[in-house]
Amino acid sequence: MEASKIEILDTVMASKKLQASDAKALLKDASRLVAMKGKKVQEFNVSSKVGSDAVESMLGPTGNMRAPTIKVGNTYLVGFNEEIFASEFS
Repeated sequence: MEASKIEILDTVMASKKLQASDAKALLKDASRLVAMKGKKVQEFNVSSKVGSDAVESMLGPTGNMRAPTIKVGNTYLVGFNEEIFASEFS
């Protein structure tokens, strides 16, 4: 984050296990979700309805939210993909 000069406003410790209900609550204030797992990138419009597929894309195999989870404006970025981060933060 520092290399991209991104200011971090809030940090949640990894020991606090956020699950599906937490993910769904976060998306209520969002209009877009970009979920990244390596080269696989899924984009969801969550402005009118938060579907179960969007929530599931935010969760790892243990059922906890994946890291990093970043809010940029009305968009949540979950996971990491170099190309997406470069385009979102340039």
